[in-house]
Amino acid sequence: MITSVLVANRGEIACRVFRTCREWGIRTVAVHSDADDNALHTRVADTAVRLPGAAPSDTYLRGDLIVKAALATGADAVHPGYGFLSENPDFARAVLDAGLLWIGPPPEAIEAMASKTRAKELMGLAPLDEVTEADLPVLVKAAAGGGGRGMRVVRRLADLDAALEAARAEAHSAFGDGEVFVEPYIENGRHVEVQILADTHGTVWTLGTRDCSLQRRHQKVIEEAPAPGLTPELTDSLYEMAVRAARAVGYVGAGTVEFLVAGDKAHFLEMNTRLQVEHPVTEAVFGLDLVAEQLRVAEGHALPDDPPHARGHAIEARLYAEDPAQGWAPQTGTLHRLAVPDSVRLDTGFTDGDTIGVHYDPMLAKLVAYAPTRTAAIRKLAGALEHATIHGPRTNRDLLVRSLRHEEFTSAAMDTGFYARHLTALTTPVPDPHAPLAAALADTHGRSRFGGWRNVPSQPQVKRYAVADEEIEVRYRYTRAGLEADGVRVVHADAGRVVLEVDGVRRNFEVARYGDEIHVNATRLTALPRFPDPKAQHAPGSLLAPMPGTVVRVAEGLTVGAPVRAGQPLLWLEAMKMEHKIAAPVTGTLTALHAVPGQQVTLGSLLAVVQEP
Repeated sequence: MITSVLVANRGEIACRVFRTCREWGIRTVAVHSDADDNALHTRVADTAVRLPGAAPSDTYLRGDLIVKAALATGADAVHPGYGFLSENPDFARAVLDAGLLWIGPPPEAIEAMASKTRAKELMGLAPLDEVTEADLPVLVKAAAGGGGRGMRVVRRLADLDAALEAARAEAHSAFGDGEVFVEPYIENGRHVEVQILADTHGTVWTLGTRDCSLQRRHQKVIEEAPAPGLTPELTDSLYEMAVRAARAVGYVGAGTVEFLVAGDKAHFLEMNTRLQVEHPVTEAVFGLDLVAEQLRVAEGHALPDDPPHARGHAIEARLYAEDPAQGWAPQTGTLHRLAVPDSVRLDTGFTDGDTIGVHYDPMLAKLVAYAPTRTAAIRKLAGALEHATIHGPRTNRDLLVRSLRHEEFTSAAMDTGFYARHLTALTTPVPDPHAPLAAALADTHGRSRFGGWRNVPSQPQVKRYAVADEEIEVRYRYTRAGLEADGVRVVHADAGRVVLEVDGVRRNFEVARYGDEIHVNATRLTALPRFPDPKAQHAPGSLLAPMPGTVVRVAEGLTVGAPVRAGQPLLWLEAMKMEHKIAAPVTGTLTALHAVPGQQVTLGSLLAVVQEP
């Protein structure tokens, strides 16, 4: 019987596993890097162990330290979560060799499926050995791991070598394994997967399908269960292939078999030998706790012959600290407030006041809505996201809401090319035009007991804000009769709430301020000085770091004085385990290059300057 579980992971999945363990009366052990010293998963566990010596980005890849922590704390089982070492057969063996229970599939099953090249061979498929023009487009993929890391689409043969190099570097950083392979890239397919659960007695359950077609950089953004629009024949075929894959490797525990569906044909992608990020949607429609089922299977209990039946529909959205309009650039800083309506499930590894750093994936939370129908689930999730309180760095919240309400998604006509087609429209800023005025009024009332009234009626008050990368100036005047502003009447104003009447319609604005960062309902603003400091301005053509990170490499042969073209890659930053290409903003001459490989840079650091002719 399991009495104490160490989770060899961090963040949201560690908190998720701990939640089930608490319900079962099982003691919990967390491990953490120095960067995660005060992370939520360390605070909610019964015991936490610092993993010494390793860099923050590599800490959770140190299997030897994790096993040592399990033994030191008296844990009798290890749950790997997802990512990091969750699909590493050597780590699974190390856990078992130490006399601990491994809450996952046998190492041999992981080994057979952990390498996507070997998995394809097992399923009677094979990657491309030599790429020709006729094979294009192709996809370069990491043989180990997932989550879009180490993955590149190549449409020109001339770009293949660079894509292979970049994919190898990213895969090695994320998984400790730089092996990559090449396979045909199927345009506009649907990403569909089957959840399986197998015990040690030969029973294999198929727990429905999921659709995960809405992806950015091959990383899932919105997932749902069941996958809509599949014919019974195609669904049965997916189940048959999933069971065949599980039985071929003697699989035990929870796993996922992934496919790319084009028309009525399914193409095997890979088998994930772990619990998936999107497992909550399956839990919702089947009324199961998959972590609890993992524990039961690990203890040797047999599954019933038949799985439960699915009911209703569930949709999950991943909330990321990132800016989709700026190349999905990850965002860092303090998460001041995160609260969502009670109508949806919230899985997160953060709480109010936590810091979002540069070392790990930028996912803040998963929101999951369940309803009797797909339409109702979409409506519930979009509404919950719209009314969520998210104060801190920029997020993809607006993108999620618009995606859920897009006709292509509501009609279940989406595919993996959804964001390639619609990203510009979905990320075009539509800030609330009255948010700056509400911010100004709240600020005035919060700082002065006189409510901003002046005895010089000819001079309006002026405040400046940055909203969605645009500078907006607000002018208003207090008089004895009240606020004077075009077409707006102030009904109420204090430091946290403003009520405006616009053309006879009364609107409420909730306002929160954290230094110069202001949140007005769902609009994020930055307060600017009335008179900008000329010393703070950068020369035209300045290339600034869009995020904190590490300079991993500079374009080969790039030197000051060299001609560059707009969009030409100049250097690459690594942040949150992903590489981000930094390109020339204009065509001209490189007049300064401040970035060097290995350099740590902060948001807004000057990397280079390109001077136009």
